[in-house]
Amino acid sequence: MEQYTLIGHPLGHSMSPFIHERLFAMAGKEASYTLTDIAPEHLEGKEPFLRSLRGFNITIPHKMAVIPMVDELDESAKRYESVNCVANKNGKLIGYNTDCDGFTMSVRDYPMDGKVLLIGCGGVGRMIATEALRHGADLTIGIIPQDQKLVEAFIQEAKAAMPDAVVRYAITAEIHEKFDVIINASPVGMYPKTDACPVPDELIDQADYFFDVIYNPTKTLFLRKALAQGKTARGGAAMLVLQAVRAHEIWDGDTYTQEQIDSIIAEMEQTIDAQNQA
Repeated sequence: MEQYTLIGHPLGHSMSPFIHERLFAMAGKEASYTLTDIAPEHLEGKEPFLRSLRGFNITIPHKMAVIPMVDELDESAKRYESVNCVANKNGKLIGYNTDCDGFTMSVRDYPMDGKVLLIGCGGVGRMIATEALRHGADLTIGIIPQDQKLVEAFIQEAKAAMPDAVVRYAITAEIHEKFDVIINASPVGMYPKTDACPVPDELIDQADYFFDVIYNPTKTLFLRKALAQGKTARGGAAMLVLQAVRAHEIWDGDTYTQEQIDSIIAEMEQTIDAQNQA
């Protein structure tokens, strides 16, 4: 039986086995997907174990630390200097970043070449900002004051890589213009503090498309406000499942129908909702 795992520290509760086991079953494969908690100081010593696997995923804090252990980086991993998926191709470890695929697939029918407001500029926020700019967005990044130096550094890097990029930042509370798409890449609204919303109602009223990287709760207050107006709004469960789908395409060339993917997203959301109500 082929072996796969997720490495990170501390791992705690992870939805990864839940998602990957269903994807293997849908592909008709017998495979084992486990969680492997590796403290940072022990990562290097785990290389023989990792090379024995068919593939593995990486989460915090190893996404950059694992790079010296792989033999080759895909363009996606080079772009972000971050690896969250490794495939063992005939003994050669190849590193990928499928987080960006999970995001772009989640919003593939959004007007990402329009006016986009992104809230947050942490790791996932910078990845989303880069993908938005690569799709031609007129991008505003909404921040809290203490993130000013972080966002200024990102914008400088983005414009060096993409000279035509249209990107600026503003304090979120001071933003009042109209946007086509609003994306939350901040922790505002995450369980258990579910009564918080990253933007005022004024901005939600004027936009048409919404995405939230948070997957617990499955429908944040931000998304609920948008859905109440009949607008297009999706949560982080889709992104999590779709980056896993991309990993299976990389590992084994497996493909899945939209119905299969939607069924996993729905089952994942039901599981999260049930856990929160328990």
